[in-house]
Amino acid sequence: MIMLNIYAGWIGMLLGALAGAAMGLFFHREQWLGGYGSWRRRMLRLGHIALFGIALINLAFALTAKVLGIERGVEVASILLLVAGAGMPAVCFLSAIKRGFRHLFVIPASSVIVAVALFTWRIFTL
Repeated sequence: MIMLNIYAGWIGMLLGALAGAAMGLFFHREQWLGGYGSWRRRMLRLGHIALFGIALINLAFALTAKVLGIERGVEVASILLLVAGAGMPAVCFLSAIKRGFRHLFVIPASSVIVAVALFTWRIFTL
């Protein structure tokens, strides 16, 4: 199960780089998507950084679990981080298209919070 988090981490890094490169083609246009401070442009930037950020959390989780030898008993945290890795950028990008999708942020945000809390608790109960 932990290997899925490693795969998700590196896939997230790749997708983050690709998203950044794609958006970078248009950043020189001052009014692209309504300008630098527009909702759409901010949500795209947030989705881009979420790809990298959640990827790093997935990698840190997986590598820490392997180093500490606690690959069992962390399955729920593993699944929640996978949900966050896909969900956070997706909600960001969807929110750039339609603001109503912002109400879904609770799902990936809660996934990260619960996963980190469970994993931290598991580490401290070794």
